[in-house]
Amino acid sequence: MTLLPYGRYCDEVLAQTDALRATLRGADLASTVPTCPDWNLRELAVHVGGAHRWVGEIVRGRAAEDVPEEKVPGFEGPGTDDPDALDGWLAEGAAATVAALREAGPDAEVWTWAWERRTAFWARRMTHETAVHRADAALAARVPYSVDPEVAADTIDEWLRIVSFAQEGGDPEADELRGGGRSLHLHATDVPGAEWLIEFGEDRFTWRHAHEKATVALRGPLTDLMLVFNRRLEPASERVEVLGDADLLDFWLDRSSFG
Repeated sequence: MTLLPYGRYCDEVLAQTDALRATLRGADLASTVPTCPDWNLRELAVHVGGAHRWVGEIVRGRAAEDVPEEKVPGFEGPGTDDPDALDGWLAEGAAATVAALREAGPDAEVWTWAWERRTAFWARRMTHETAVHRADAALAARVPYSVDPEVAADTIDEWLRIVSFAQEGGDPEADELRGGGRSLHLHATDVPGAEWLIEFGEDRFTWRHAHEKATVALRGPLTDLMLVFNRRLEPASERVEVLGDADLLDFWLDRSSFG
């Protein structure tokens, strides 16, 4: 698995937003989101759209430091409960952010909270932010969810990098993801080569794409692996299979649930 092209990430921010908007149409926006129980559907949508606008402001201004939410125009939503206004606000924000990303290109230096200070980080991050929260919306609206295999695989890759970055930065939960002799294997049953081996070392964990025996294995369709890994699907679901030490999988999920 490799990074997607920058232009593909830009395209996906728009595509994932359009799919989110389609999920919201006709749904009860006051319904609670099961996987984000502090939010209803409208609040989830505003979170995603606000993130788009925040990133757009960072990229457009080539920000060298974090931009406070109160300085982001339109961050708090459309200002009305009208579903059509929310739909237009989502579309407008995503389009403006993607326009800023395309204009800047992948290598413009901007502030990020992560391991690289480039616009490429934000194009990738907003792709997966939108794709995963679209899964939340689909669960709340009780509609089917699917995502392109390349996007699903890259979502797992990116999340592993985020957890690794958190561990490097001393996050107390991520710091527990170590201790030699234990490993996890993710195996997509519907996409050849979509496999991950996560190995706990004495000081930190490492990961690579490999097919090897592990302490615990999670098998199933790639989209469902991605959903389990992002805590949007329970590992006990009939849609996936856990082989080996299920407690180790739970241990990983419990300590990589920040963000």
